[in-house]
Amino acid sequence: MPQHLQYQVLEFARKLLKTQVRDISGTQLLPFAGSISPEDLQIIGETIKQDCEQIDINEW
Repeated sequence: MPQHLQYQVLEFARKLLKTQVRDISGTQLLPFAGSISPEDLQIIGETIKQDCEQIDINEW
């Protein structure tokens, strides 16, 4: 890996160390249940199947 990319990975790792993870309980999310329409959920599901399961080997 080229040195400039190694530096980017190092900086990313350092930022991750500073990131605080906040847990959210399921009960806090319950008010949002049902807020996405079934039609939108269908579209989201289809998009994930079509676009997100593909790998672009030339991306980097």
